[in-house]
Amino acid sequence: GGVEPEEPRVLFQTPREQEEEPPQRRLGKLTVKYNRKDLQRRLDVEEWIDGQLHLLFDCEEDDIPELEIDIDELLDLSDAEQRSKLHELLRECGKPKEDFIDGLLYRMKGLRKMSLKK
Repeated sequence: GGVEPEEPRVLFQTPREQEEEPPQRRLGKLTVKYNRKDLQRRLDVEEWIDGQLHLLFDCEEDDIPELEIDIDELLDLSDAEQRSKLHELLRECGKPKEDFIDGLLYRMKGLRKMSLKK
């Protein structure tokens, strides 16, 4: 019979020098503060915004005007202020934007501020 290849062993001790966290672990600290469901909801909203902006501006990825839709900033405002801020941000856009604005405000209702600014 052939010799079985030896199973690689998983070692859990890491040498002391390797305690430094690799850069991509940074998110971990965020996740502690906001649970994953919150983070996921927020990512969903941000992806939705991206998709909608494509439709609204009817353009390729690179041609979307620099639009700074800052969710945290919006969460600080009242509904009416959010609405007018979004109108202002989208003033370049020729298509009807009410649906986008309604949709965004609706999606933001469950979100909490996640600003990392102190």
